[in-house]
Amino acid sequence: MMTIRAAQLAAMMQAIARRVTAERELLNRLDAALGDGDHGTSISAAFNAAAADIAALDQPSASDLWTAAAKAMLNRMGGASGALFGTFFLKGVPPLRGKDRLNKSDMEAALLAGLQGVKARGKAEVGDKTMVDALEPAVLAFAAAEEFADGWRQAAEGARAGAESTRELPARRGRAKYLGERARGHIDPGATTIALLFEAIDGWWTGKA
Repeated sequence: MMTIRAAQLAAMMQAIARRVTAERELLNRLDAALGDGDHGTSISAAFNAAAADIAALDQPSASDLWTAAAKAMLNRMGGASGALFGTFFLKGVPPLRGKDRLNKSDMEAALLAGLQGVKARGKAEVGDKTMVDALEPAVLAFAAAEEFADGWRQAAEGARAGAESTRELPARRGRAKYLGERARGHIDPGATTIALLFEAIDGWWTGKA
């Protein structure tokens, strides 16, 4: 059975940081239509901090890496988005605790726990025009696959489709909820970040990133 080592998770985080940083201005533009216009700047800073903090760890376990990512999201990003992205990683820590090698079931458990944590903290469901619109289909697609490769590919496809679906949704949660129907026509930046995250992982897995 194929497994992922902790060192590979570190490389995965670096790939995410590179992709989010490359799309920083896109994320800022998306956020400008619905919020403060700084989502790209803050989320790229958080992922770069996570990658740097992880690189500084000495022989970390998988849970150490996920914990470092959670802390970077909470401390470097701040605000509601920082809390939600931080929760995603923080809730994924227990299924990874004490493990250096992860099989697909381990990774699936961490992703599912993260999803449930985000939904509980943000009180959001699919259709509310939030990161959950991309995160839930991504995680469920990963869970439905038999192998890592198919899981990451299907997760990336699900996340992208979910992010695109937010374009025609009114906003029901987060700061954008004050726009309500006026949010139609704009893609949610948090959902787009989730799509970039899983696309980066898939690209790293296949050697394209």
